Amino acid sequence: MSTLVTGIAELVTNDPTRGESPLGLIPDAAVVVADGTVVWVGSATQAPAADIRIDVDGRAVVPGFVDSHAHLVFAGDRAAEFEARMTGARYDGGGIASTVAATRAAPDDLLRRGLADLVAEMRRQGTTTVEVKSGYGLTVEDEARCLRLAGEVTAETTFLGAHVVPPEFAARTDDYVAVVTGPMLDACAPHARWIDVFCEPASASAFDGDASRTVLEAGRRAGLGLRVHANQLSAGPGVRLAVELDAASADHCTHLTGEDIDALAGGSTVATLLPGVEFSTRSPYPEARRLLAAGAAVALATDCNPGSCFTSSMPFCIALAVREMGMTPAEALWAATAGGAAALRRPDIGHLGVGARADLAVLEAPSYRHLAYRPGVPIARALDLPG
Repeated sequence: MSTLVTGIAELVTNDPTRGESPLGLIPDAAVVVADGTVVWVGSATQAPAADIRIDVDGRAVVPGFVDSHAHLVFAGDRAAEFEARMTGARYDGGGIASTVAATRAAPDDLLRRGLADLVAEMRRQGTTTVEVKSGYGLTVEDEARCLRLAGEVTAETTFLGAHVVPPEFAARTDDYVAVVTGPMLDACAPHARWIDVFCEPASASAFDGDASRTVLEAGRRAGLGLRVHANQLSAGPGVRLAVELDAASADHCTHLTGEDIDALAGGSTVATLLPGVEFSTRSPYPEARRLLAAGAAVALATDCNPGSCFTSSMPFCIALAVREMGMTPAEALWAATAGGAAALRRPDIGHLGVGARADLAVLEAPSYRHLAYRPGVPIARALDLPG
């Protein structure tokens, strides 16, 4: 069964061969999808016939947002921690322990319900692909169950046993790394596509460069792709380690040296920026313009989590990227779609060319520019197609 989506005032394809913009804009456009795949794109006046017709009545259509960094399996609430930061408390990652305790104590049904609610909330704001990390269990059993639950809603599951050193391993980081790379990895690898590590020597509860390398190399031997929480709280080895090991993404990138930027520009690792974190922690924003000027690939993601950034809105992150990081509306949209797809190494999403997955987001506006122009207004939604 085929579906014609027509009445599109402006279609963003992310196909740079269409026009001068990398967004591949097509005015007065239409899209035909069949069996979950885009099979035709072009001017509405030339659209072929289809079994079903959907008219979006002069709205813009963009590729569904690709949120390539999120922590959605958790229990508990850290609103008081947010309030404290807004009155001057410094974020250092220490609050993760409270979420770990609540998550360990929560039954599966509670975690499953919270996860499903957040994914639905994301979809109502135009997100069609989301990566979901573990990292709030930090025992063999709890990390495995968090990943099993994440696998119910996405194929992009990430084992983050090396999120922080849990309290029972305080001052015994090497012992905990042995668990992460041994029995925990064995239990979690069947349920994960990726492995991640919080590489942050500035935090007593996170992992230095040597420990991070050990975790990542063990994950690679187990057949997992690599991701890195890098350079969030300070400059450090995370970004260059990610590039050296050909990680798909180095995430945060808040504190970068010139060498870090050169490494990202010279490799295939995507710099995934998470401006909602800086908004929620009163931290400096990443220097997106330096990354773009150097030729590095940039993605945007929410980092939706209960502590440092409890937003599920990719449009909000686009608006922050434009207002606070100097990205153009086009650069920010590309980073939130094609950039996120690159960070997940997924050529089938993040664009609307022929052969792409039929992930369309409709805007209550005539142009993609309204994503940054109307911050905080819920103008984006994923389009539900028949079948």
